[in-house]
This record gives sequence, C-alpha cells and structure tokens, in this order.
Amino acid sequence: MRILDGLKLRARLTLAVALLILCALLPLNLFQRGSTTENLQAQIHATLEVEAAGLRDLVEAALAEREANARSWSEDAILRGALLFDTFEKSDAVLATLQKRHPSFSGLVLFTEDGRAVSASEPRLREAFASRPQDVLATPWFRAALEDRLDPRAVTQVDPVFGRRVLPFAVPVLSPISGGRIGVLLAAYDWGEVGAVVSSALARSRARGLQSFALEVLTADGTSLYDSHDAGTPRAADAVRLEAVNQEALRDVGDGWRFAATVDPKEAYAPLERAATVGLLLTLGAMVLAGLGAWLLALGMTRPISRLSEVVGRIVRDGDLTQKVEVSTRRDEVGELADAFSRMMSHLRESTASLQQGTRVLGQTVAELTSASAQQERNLSRQAAALQETQVTAQEIKQTSMMAADRSHAVLGATARAREVGQAGEATVGASLQGFEQLREQVGRVAASISSLSDRTQQIDGITQSVKDLADQSNMLALNAAIESARSGEHGKGFGVVAREIRSLADQSISSTGRVREILEDIRRGIQATVTLSEEGQRRTETGLSQVRASGDSLRELSSIIQDNANAAQQIAAAVTQQNAGVAQIFTAVTDLSRMMDETLQGLKGTQRTTEVLRDVAQRMEVVASTYRV
Repeated sequence: MRILDGLKLRARLTLAVALLILCALLPLNLFQRGSTTENLQAQIHATLEVEAAGLRDLVEAALAEREANARSWSEDAILRGALLFDTFEKSDAVLATLQKRHPSFSGLVLFTEDGRAVSASEPRLREAFASRPQDVLATPWFRAALEDRLDPRAVTQVDPVFGRRVLPFAVPVLSPISGGRIGVLLAAYDWGEVGAVVSSALARSRARGLQSFALEVLTADGTSLYDSHDAGTPRAADAVRLEAVNQEALRDVGDGWRFAATVDPKEAYAPLERAATVGLLLTLGAMVLAGLGAWLLALGMTRPISRLSEVVGRIVRDGDLTQKVEVSTRRDEVGELADAFSRMMSHLRESTASLQQGTRVLGQTVAELTSASAQQERNLSRQAAALQETQVTAQEIKQTSMMAADRSHAVLGATARAREVGQAGEATVGASLQGFEQLREQVGRVAASISSLSDRTQQIDGITQSVKDLADQSNMLALNAAIESARSGEHGKGFGVVAREIRSLADQSISSTGRVREILEDIRRGIQATVTLSEEGQRRTETGLSQVRASGDSLRELSSIIQDNANAAQQIAAAVTQQNAGVAQIFTAVTDLSRMMDETLQGLKGTQRTTEVLRDVAQRMEVVASTYRV
C-alpha cells in the first residue's frame, strides 16, 4: 500500500483495471490449462492403452495362428509315414512347400523321439541338427514338445542354426494307428516378423506426430522380446508408459507376456505447451489493450479533478478567495464534485468575512475582560491576606482550647482512677479484715487439731508398748517350743522350724516397735513446736487485725475526699469541652471561608488563563482571517 501512496489517481485507476482483468483472465487460463492437461493426458493414456492392447491382440492372434499351423502340419499323413517307414524324400518336399507358402517361418524340421533330424525344409537345416542330437534333446523347446507344450524362452537369443531370433513351435507327431508319439515337428517362426505386425500401429503414431512412440514385448519376468525404439536414440526416463498383459483365458505360447506402449512426455504434451503459449500471448495482448483503455478512461476522469486541484493550490498558496471556480458541464460524480466545490468557495468567502469581523469584536471583549479580571484579583488578594491573619489567630485559640480540654480530661481521668483506687482499697481492707477473722478461726482450729494429734500420739505409744510386750512373750514361747522340739527328736524337727520362724518374727516386731517409738517421739516434739508457733501466730493475727481496722477507717475518709474532687473535676471538664466545641466551630467556619477564598482565587486565575488563551486565539484568528482576501 505504501507503493500505491506515491502514485497518482490515473495510475491507480489504470493499475486497478489491469489487475481486475488479470484476476479475471488468470483463473480462466489456469482452469483451461488444467482441464486441457487432464483431457490430453486421458487421450494419451487411452491411445497408449489401445495401442498396447492392439499389439497384444495382433501378436496373440499371430502366435495362435502359427501354433495352429504347426499342429495341423504335424497331422500330415506324409510326415507321419516318413517317421513310421523311414521314407523322407516326400517329407522334405512337403516341408519345403509349407515354408514357401508361409514365409514367416524360418524353417521346418522333423525329429525322431531320440532327437535325430530326419527331414527339413532345407538340407542345411537337417545337416545342422543331424550332427548334434544330444544338444537337441537338451533344448527346452524339445523337452516341452515331448510333454505336448510350448516353451518360448528360445526367442530371447539368436538361434545358432537359423542365424536369427526364432520362436520354436515344437509339437509332437502322433501315430495314426496307436496314437502314440513317434516324433517332433519344429516350425521356427521368424521373430523379426513381429515388426511387420506392429508396423501399422507405428505408422499411425508417426502420422499423429509422435515420433518417439514405441512398442515393446516383454516376458512375464520383464525380459525384452521386442522393442521398436531406435537403439541409437536415448529413451526418456519419464516416458509415458502403459501395458497390456496376455491373459491365460486363451491358451497360447505368449501367456503372461506384457505388451507396452511408450511415448516421450515432451512430445506428447507439445500441443499443450503450444496452447499455453497462445493463451499467454492472448492474455498479454488483452492486458495491453485493457491498460491503454484504462489509461484513457482515467485521463478523462482525472482532468477536471486536476483543474480543481490547481484552484485549491492557488487558494492555499496566495489566500485569494476572490477567484471563481469553473463548474463542469458533466453530470457525473466529477461534475457534482466541481459544483459542490464552487458552493463551498462561496460559503468559505462568507465565513471568512464573518470571521474577520468576529475576531475584531472578540479582541476588544478579551481586552475588557482582562482589565476586569486584574482589578478583581487585586481585591481578592487583600481579602485573602486579612482572612489568612484571622485563620492564624483562630488556630492559636483552637490549640489553647484543645490543650485546656486535654488537661481537664487528664485531671478527670486521674480523679476517676483515684476514686476507683480508694474504693478498691476500702474493699481490700474489708476483705483483709474478713480474711484475718477467718485466719484467727483457722488458727484456733489448727491448735485444737494439734492438741488432739498429741493425744493420739500418746495412745499410739501405749499400743506400741503392748505390741512390744506381745513380741517378748512370743519370743519366750518360741524359745520354749525350740527346747521341746529338741527333746522330741525326729518328730519335733518340723515344730522346731516353726518355732525358729516365730522367734525371728518376734525379734523383727521388737525392732520395728523400737523404731516406731523413736518416730513417735520425734512427732511429739514437732507437734509441741507447732502448738507454740500457732499460739504466737494467733497473737500476731490479733495485732494485725487491729491495724487493718484503723487503715480501713482512714481509707473511707480518703475515698470521701476523692469523690468530692471528682465531682468538681467533672464540672470543670464539661465547661472546657463546651468551650473547645465553640472554638472548633469558629475555626471550621474560618477554614471554610479561607478555602472558599482560595477556590475563588483559583477560579480567578483560571479565568485569567482562559482570557490569555482567548487573547491568543483571537490573535491567531485575526492572523488567519487576514490571510484570505474577500
């Protein structure tokens, strides 16, 4: 698109028309070339397929006819009689006559079953085969004839006897009496006769201009049997090739052979290239004619536009709106454009005159507005300075009032905390009195419990003494029992053991009783010391209880004083709070007034800026309006 930006309108129109025609002709040519290519390929393939199939049918018919000839000749009575009775003069004459009637055979030879050549259409053939019967027996075609079948492999090379490539039609000769095989008849078909068979097809192709057309005959494994292509001319690697296969529906010697028809693609598609060249030349001619017509059309369309462009250029360059625009007599879009441009020039002249007059009025108005704005700015500046001083004074009063309010709130808070502390102290003293009373009662109960414990300890001491006495008696009884068991002899041994155990237990009880008495003595001494301490604690509790009662009376008097101070502090704080609220309202009003004054000053400055802009616009409009002459 950047390339088109540098072109004039007539060049763009010419290029657009040429591209449209090219876009219309190019797909048509491509479609025609594609369809022509497909049709030509189909025709070439169909022709090659027909030629290959025709070659197959001709060769198949020729081979079938030659095979039928060989089999009919093998049934000749003279040939059978010659093999049966060894009379070969007449058989030589018969074979020579058959070869003359059928010149496509290179020779006819009659063999016995052991491979001896006994008769031939030419003496040299008989002599050539008669000298090597073993070689004849080893040939594939002779072995195939003994099995009543044909072997075409010999056609791939030159036969040394016939001196050329031949297709051996070797068929068995059967006895007319027993029906058994009595010999073999060889009819050597000259393979060069295939050229005569395909000559008509080659002539037709040459007449159509296909000089590279060729026909091939190949065996089933791809061995070439015949090729009409000139050996000295190189064959195209990408040649168009179609094949036809000799099927086995009709049994003959060529079953499985492939018949191919080939042609050089350059030669086959030459008509297509010529058609493409002609189409290209026609397209180029159409493009040239279309470009010339488009250029003339664009020239006629752009000439009035060019004149309008010249008029606009003079207006922009000289600023002269007094010149007239020639209105075209054309009634198309270009004429309408010229008419509209003429009307626009008239409106532009009127607008320019009105603009020049308006700029003068605007300049005077802006000057007056600037003077009024300057005077108003000076007045507002003085008012703003006075308001600023008032705001500073109100700020100082507000700070002083806030400080007094803070101090009064602090005193009120301290008084409240003192009252809470006094009440808490009074409650604590009351609780302490109650606790001391409970402590005195608990000390009394502990003392009573300790006295009771001392009595129980003495009782335990008496029980311990009784246990010791019982242990002493048990020890004496055990000693007596031991003496009695010793007297009893063998019968008292068991009783002696029991006596020893009882004595041991008694000793342990005496020892444990002694330790218990020592422990009880220690407990008695501890209890005595505890009783002494309990009595001392009770006396001290009585003394502390008296002191706590005195402290409680003092705290109650202090709480009453604090309550009076708290009430006074609350009244002072309420008065200071009301004063602070009034000062805050005064400061808020002064602040709002200052903010409104600032906004007024900002608006005034904006008005001055707008006035400056209007003055600049008026000056530019005056310059622009003075550019054109009306």
